[in-house]
Amino acid sequence: MSTAQTRSRSRSRSRSTSPENKDPSRVAGGLKAAIHNPRVKPETKQRDMERLQQMGEQPPQEMVNAESNEEMATANMVRGYKATLKNPRVSDEAKRHAEQVLREHGEL
Repeated sequence: MSTAQTRSRSRSRSRSTSPENKDPSRVAGGLKAAIHNPRVKPETKQRDMERLQQMGEQPPQEMVNAESNEEMATANMVRGYKATLKNPRVSDEAKRHAEQVLREHGEL
């Protein structure tokens, strides 16, 4: 076995991944980072929020209010498309698209 392989193995042994050897504040920080990461699946975010609660940590408030955030985002989108219809600087094609989106959301 080479010296590099020996060093690699000894390093991996010293960095144990067992839960009792992990710093709880770092684990909580990692879970919170995953919750904020847009690339993480919603199921994983939900599991991570549950783990935070089991650890006695509070999940990020914006994730608790995710449904109301989605409603706000939809309302903002609708307002934007309505503004598009009234803006004289917007092309006819963009206005047709805005009308289509608003119809799909029951706003026209």
